[in-house]
Amino acid sequence: MLSLANAFSDEELEDWENRNARLIPEVRAAGYTLEVKIDGAAVNLTYEKGHFVLGATRGNGTIGEVITANLRTVTDLPLTLKGDDVPALMEVRGEVYLPWVGFRRLNERREREGETPFANPRNAAAGALRQLDPTITRARRLRLFAFSIEVLEGSLPITSHSKMLAALERWGFVVEPHHRRVDSLAEARDAVPAYEAMLRKLPFQADGMVLKVDAIPLHEELGVVGGRDPRWAIARKFAPEVAVTQLRAIRINVGRTGALNPWAELEPVEVGGVTVSAATLHNEELIAQKDIRVGDWVEVVRAGEVIPQLVAPLREKRTGKEVPFVMPDRCPACDTPVERPADEAMRFCPNVSCPARVLEGIVHFASREAMDIRGLGYERVRQLLADGLIDDVADLYALSAQQLQAMEGFAATSAAQLVAAIAASRSQPLSLLLFGLGIRHVGKTVAQLLARHLGSMDALAAASQQDLASVPGVGPTIAEAVAHFFAEPRNQDLIGRLREAGVTFEEAQRIVTGGPLAGRTYVLTGTLPTLSRSEASKRIEAAGGRVAGSVSKKTSGVVAGADAGGKLDKARELGIEILDEAALLRLIGDAT
Repeated sequence: MLSLANAFSDEELEDWENRNARLIPEVRAAGYTLEVKIDGAAVNLTYEKGHFVLGATRGNGTIGEVITANLRTVTDLPLTLKGDDVPALMEVRGEVYLPWVGFRRLNERREREGETPFANPRNAAAGALRQLDPTITRARRLRLFAFSIEVLEGSLPITSHSKMLAALERWGFVVEPHHRRVDSLAEARDAVPAYEAMLRKLPFQADGMVLKVDAIPLHEELGVVGGRDPRWAIARKFAPEVAVTQLRAIRINVGRTGALNPWAELEPVEVGGVTVSAATLHNEELIAQKDIRVGDWVEVVRAGEVIPQLVAPLREKRTGKEVPFVMPDRCPACDTPVERPADEAMRFCPNVSCPARVLEGIVHFASREAMDIRGLGYERVRQLLADGLIDDVADLYALSAQQLQAMEGFAATSAAQLVAAIAASRSQPLSLLLFGLGIRHVGKTVAQLLARHLGSMDALAAASQQDLASVPGVGPTIAEAVAHFFAEPRNQDLIGRLREAGVTFEEAQRIVTGGPLAGRTYVLTGTLPTLSRSEASKRIEAAGGRVAGSVSKKTSGVVAGADAGGKLDKARELGIEILDEAALLRLIGDAT
């Protein structure tokens, strides 16, 4: 399940269409579907022969959490679909949300009972979906809007997104009613003011509008950027609400890589329906550039309606008592002298045993994007560190339910659940383990590239800096950081203990070097007779090849199926080899 890139102006929308048109000129005439961007919890619903059989959270976009029983309690989720044109097996993507009236009622009850109110309806909806008891989920009275279909078996002869929405409604789903089709980007831009005004009146939380290329065949042609953002869709975000409050203090948070991150402690103020008391300040250069001083009255926005940020100080309100900020020269967590590399805007604590770095590193390791250890957030990690039960991530795998039960706040059930979640994380692939280890400059995409190309932790540890830099998408800076990580004795000891704990050190979906397609790059276009786009990509990579999203002079071949579009035309113009599915299978020695 993909995410969406954002546009904050009409100019950014034009840039988006121009980028797409350079790949496929036909996109300008394909029309767009406009939809309200619901701010809820994304879910994936599997239907077999028209019956709801499985539901999952979005998770990290590839692996989600099964929540079928909870989803059955959602009012708008049809358990059996209507109509005789429903595909034999399909996934329906949707957004579960909590209406404003239900959100206010829920928070009023929580406050009466002495519980912390939820910050926003999205958090309340997501929390309800992950409850262990479906009766709690049912009590929240969640709702659902469906917005897309992925056919797994059977067929769905629908060629436009607007008609897909109509099919969903015909089958019994609720679709957000304010969607419309327009013929051009100009019409979409003209609709922006109406959607912006509408959002303030909707009975649920929404944070923008979504533009989708209406012609579905162009979706595969346009592809995905960075493995997560589809080129064929974009979210148009609106100008955020601005509030004014006073800056009480500038604090420092030490991140998992040792970076010293300044943040603003604010006099609490409501911004976009949420009470904000803290905001990010990014780095000391930005503070100096904006001339932000402690004691200033400042403008605050929620960037992307999520992360509070300071826009600027109100200099005309200064009294002369405001204090300029100076970054500390020692780590506030461990008192180690900080370092600032010449080419970096950040200062770093070099102490790998710094308690703040250890805390952030373990929380990151356990996060949903990494090893996905449910129930292991900041407070639990702080507690485990304070009680001396863990010093690093490898210690997690030695924890027992008996040890946890002896701690404050743990009962037999919660202790057993956390131990089980830690045990389940052993089977996560190498790419997620690499990302979870928090190696500097190694984000999720780079971790996946390294894991797929080298295949195992042993190969990674043995790789030279030159070997690492030769991996497509991994440059010299990343290669140096990875090589340095594996050369550090403390990290070698950590890797050894993770091995002893039985954590997976291999990547199942590995790119083979030296296979029949080694060193060759292929582009997929159109619909193949038997292979899905994902299956064809996996086979090419398993044979040592690489799959690219666009055709260039470096492309070795284009694998074309039915309804192939602009990529096929460009391949012909450049004289690039064109293959059908059978030819591809013969190349990789897998013809039947």
